[in-house]
Amino acid sequence: MGGAVSAGEDNDELIDNLKEAQYIRTELVEQAFRAIDRADYYLEEFKDNAYKDLAWKHGNIHLSAPCIYSEVMEALDLQPGLSFLNLGSGTGYLSSMVGLILGPFGVNHGVELHSDVIEYAKQKLDFFIKTSDSFDKFEFCEPSFVIGNCLEISPDCTQYDRVYCGAGVQKEHEDYMKNLLKVGGILVMPLEEKLTKITRTGPSAWETKKILAVSFAPLIQPNHADSGKSRLVHLPPVAVRSLQDLARIAIRGTIKKIIHQEAMSRAGNGLKNPPRFKRRRVRRRRMETIVFLDKEVFASRISNPSDDNNNSEDMEDERPEEEETKPSELKPDPPVNFLREKVLSLPLPDPLKYYLLYYREK
Repeated sequence: MGGAVSAGEDNDELIDNLKEAQYIRTELVEQAFRAIDRADYYLEEFKDNAYKDLAWKHGNIHLSAPCIYSEVMEALDLQPGLSFLNLGSGTGYLSSMVGLILGPFGVNHGVELHSDVIEYAKQKLDFFIKTSDSFDKFEFCEPSFVIGNCLEISPDCTQYDRVYCGAGVQKEHEDYMKNLLKVGGILVMPLEEKLTKITRTGPSAWETKKILAVSFAPLIQPNHADSGKSRLVHLPPVAVRSLQDLARIAIRGTIKKIIHQEAMSRAGNGLKNPPRFKRRRVRRRRMETIVFLDKEVFASRISNPSDDNNNSEDMEDERPEEEETKPSELKPDPPVNFLREKVLSLPLPDPLKYYLLYYREK
C-alpha cells in the first residue's frame, strides 16, 4: 500500500503535497480542501492516518484517498449556484467541500446505501457547521442526504449540473448515469477501471475523458428478493429560500465586504511583502502502481504532456533568500473569526446575533 504523495503532519501540509504533485491545480479547490480538516471525518482512534494519501474504511464508513478526491474536485469544474448529486455520499466529506464552492444558491444532494453512514455524515456535517471557523469564510450549500440505492433513483427526478459516483460503474449502467445530467453538465465516475469525466454537450451528445487508472469496489446491485418491487429513491425537492434565509445571506455578505474594506484601509492598499522562508524539500514520485484499502487501486496517472518536460524524480524548490526573523515571530497567531466578532459587536438583540451566526457554538 502506498500514496501518490507523501504524508503530511497536518491538513495544510497534506494539501501542500497535493498541490506540489499537481493533483490540486485551482484556487477554488485548494480553498475547499484547506477549509475542512480531513481528520474530522475519521473516527478518533484512526485519526493518526488522516493525513496519509490513503483510502480508509471501517465497517461501512469509507473515505477515498486524498489524491482521488483532488482529481474528482478538479474534474467537476465546480462553480457557485450549480446543482450537485453525490452517488455513494458516504461520510459527506466530499459533499461538504463541494458545498463551500456552490454557495447558498446551489443544490447539494447525496444518496447513500447504508443508514449508519447517513447518520455518521449528518453528525460530521453538524460538527462542521457548529464548530469550524471555516464556515464563516464561505457561503455554504448544506448537503442533504437520502438513503437508498443510487441505481434506483426515481425517473421523474430533476437532472443535475454535476454528478459524482464513488463506486465502480458497470458498463451497462453508463447510460443510466448519463441521464442524470443536464445538457452542459459533467459526470465523474469510475468506469471500466478508469476515473472518467463525461460532459453532456447536447441531448444525445457526449465528450469523454479518462483521468486516472483506478479500481473501485463496484456498485451494489438492487436486491428485490423480498418484495420483488423496486424501492425508488426520491431525491429532495429543490426548495426556494425563505425571505428570512435570504436576509441572513445578504447581511452576512455585507458584513464580509465591510470587513474586507476595513482591512484594505488599514493596510493602505499596499501590503508589505511577508517574510520569506526556505521551502522544505518535496519529493515528487511518479507512481506506477499504488494499492489503497478495500480493493481501491490507483494504478497509474494518465499521461500529461507537461510531465515530459520534467525528468527529475527528486526536485528541490528554489530557496528564496531567508529574511532574519526571531523564533517567536515564526509562530502564527491563532486565526481570528472577524465575521463572528463583527456580528457580536452589532447593536442587535442576542437572538438575532445568534441567528446570523447560525447558532454556532464556537
